[in-house]
Amino acid sequence: MKTKIVALSIAWGLFLFVWSARAQIYDANNDAAATFAGYGIPAYVDGQGLLTAFNDPSQIVSDTASNLYVWDNNNQRLRKITPDRTVSTFIGGGNNLEGYGTNVSLSWGQVGALAMDNSNRLWLVMASGYWGGLTYLLTIGTNGYVSIVNGGLTDLGTGSGICFDSANNLYYSGGNRIYRYNSGTGVAQPFAGSGISGYFDGQGTLLTAFSGPTALACDQADNLYVWDSGNGRIRRVDQNQNMTTIAGNGYWSPGDGTGTNASLNGINSMFFDHSGNLYLMCGSCVRKMDVQTNVTTLAGSFYQTGYADGPGNTALFNSAVGGCLSQGMIFVADNGNNRIRNLTFNAPTQSVAAANLQLKTYPGLQITGNVGRTYQIQSSPDMNNWNPIATVLLNSSPHLWIDRNPVDGNKFYRAVMLP
Repeated sequence: MKTKIVALSIAWGLFLFVWSARAQIYDANNDAAATFAGYGIPAYVDGQGLLTAFNDPSQIVSDTASNLYVWDNNNQRLRKITPDRTVSTFIGGGNNLEGYGTNVSLSWGQVGALAMDNSNRLWLVMASGYWGGLTYLLTIGTNGYVSIVNGGLTDLGTGSGICFDSANNLYYSGGNRIYRYNSGTGVAQPFAGSGISGYFDGQGTLLTAFSGPTALACDQADNLYVWDSGNGRIRRVDQNQNMTTIAGNGYWSPGDGTGTNASLNGINSMFFDHSGNLYLMCGSCVRKMDVQTNVTTLAGSFYQTGYADGPGNTALFNSAVGGCLSQGMIFVADNGNNRIRNLTFNAPTQSVAAANLQLKTYPGLQITGNVGRTYQIQSSPDMNNWNPIATVLLNSSPHLWIDRNPVDGNKFYRAVMLP
């Protein structure tokens, strides 16, 4: 660690400003970042892998069949990605508050958190500006049925984190407290934190304090881990409601290290693997805390954002906000890059025979037009004879349309708005 001390003398006193360049320690497991889905242009396109488009993806979870579910914020839809990278719209685009799939609207509020319980039910936190200004808990069954479970829970808001323990109890953060919610009775009870902003470890709700708790995660022993954003620390609460600081020291400049020697900031979401490792989505990087509380960086940079696939120390993210574990990989909702990225561990090098390599061209067309109107995509080999090849309802502007058929030779495209 290098420390630089600058002394500044002014008329009414002498002040010392300390700037610290803290260590970034990369994980030693040959982690590598790649793009799993999304073309990178903010739009709404279902399809396959990189031939798809998202607009501000912010949350991602996985079910036990390795399907991914992405909250696509600016498209106000929940997208589903199967293990073979097929992207479809699972929920949203309709007019109903409750019901099945694409018959349902998710545009009546702001989604703040997304989680999967132990029964493969999805849970959303939805803050509404229309329905009494309340924040609601929504569930989505495995059959795609959306229902409103509860509205107006104490201190529940768009900044709340949610997670589940092994008994399917839901925990949420808000109002400088952690609550435990029983979906059977519809009752939420304070679990940790007095509700007064501060920093106190201890036991129960009277002798403990948080300052802006947000992201939550639960380990296999049902210990609850809380990102205490105002204090810059990760706190652990066991089932006896004993609270302990596990990592972080309150410094705002990030630095890897062990336990309270590490400095943490900007954690958007957290989740565990089956070995007890806690993964942290930190905006410009993805970090890990192991069971010995050693904090390292898997991929990305403390000080640089952008878009780059590759080994962890060369990969770049632009607002890695959501994350989950599936198929032995970490999946990241890279919000600013409008992509779903994946991190692999100890990625093996495989040689592919030349006979099995094929390069195909899939051209795309970006339409800037009137949302809600229908456009006909036409193609021509010579710009003289135009043939209709697709019809598109513009759900966003700009809208990315990709030709699903590979193209050889010259091919020209245009979009014509229909009456």
